[in-house]
Amino acid sequence: MTYARVALVTGANKGIGLALVECLSSRLGPGDLVLLTGRSAERVSAAVALVAGSPATTSEIQGRVLDVSDADAVAAMAAELGDRYGGVDIVVSNASAMLTPDRPQSAQAEEFIGVANGGAHAVLRSFGPLLRPGGRLVVVASSLGTLGHLDPRLRPLFDGASLDEVEKAVASWLSAIHAGTSEELGWPRWLNVPSKVAQVAAVRAVAAERRADDLPRDILVAAVCPGLVDTPLSRPWFSDFSQARTPAQAAVPIVDLLLSAPMNPEFHGELVRSGHILPWPHGTPPRAQDLTLAP
Repeated sequence: MTYARVALVTGANKGIGLALVECLSSRLGPGDLVLLTGRSAERVSAAVALVAGSPATTSEIQGRVLDVSDADAVAAMAAELGDRYGGVDIVVSNASAMLTPDRPQSAQAEEFIGVANGGAHAVLRSFGPLLRPGGRLVVVASSLGTLGHLDPRLRPLFDGASLDEVEKAVASWLSAIHAGTSEELGWPRWLNVPSKVAQVAAVRAVAAERRADDLPRDILVAAVCPGLVDTPLSRPWFSDFSQARTPAQAAVPIVDLLLSAPMNPEFHGELVRSGHILPWPHGTPPRAQDLTLAP
């Protein structure tokens, strides 16, 4: 079957990912397809049934099992969609693994980095070339993804780096975690900080290479910040959720960006939160929060 638009969201069976699928499915039309992906076939099927059963859903919704930490699996799905549909129009890299403060960060590093960073890299590499004119590819990151949140010693690893260089820096960070030397090298104990910086750096790297070709074709590659969202992933880390958004609320400005036409060229390669750019150099290393983590 031919669809007018094809959208794909990773990590979409719960939280922000599911809310993004619900919002997209209600704002795209009956000739469009939204692909909901996740690692568990059971959870993906349940999420698809939930969205498909909503009276607000106006587009077709399908589920796919996808582990984004497996770059070969991501490449295979991209190849399948390219062959079947000739390209894609909307891609959201949202998958994340659970990270908790009650366990050593080093014990959680392999899976967390593999999903958040390995997954983002795989999506950028495999789905970026499939974007059709008017296409949108965004990586869900955080305001912690600005460069200033890193120790000054580490910033040159990501500032102006290519995607290969970002991947090398992430691999070096993970090796230092396993060796027990990461903190003396300046890496924050809280994995979320360098992970988010690396995500945004990867987006910036890919966008810089594509910019000249993307802008005339109205293609957007960017990182997005949903703000503080009340989900099981954020609950262990923050005590005050009085200003937090629900996943449904957080999804709206992201989908607004995905469906904006034409896109704002200033957003290309940037970290965007609710229609505003979060400047790359901003931020300070969150040392105080590191002290609350398990050793």
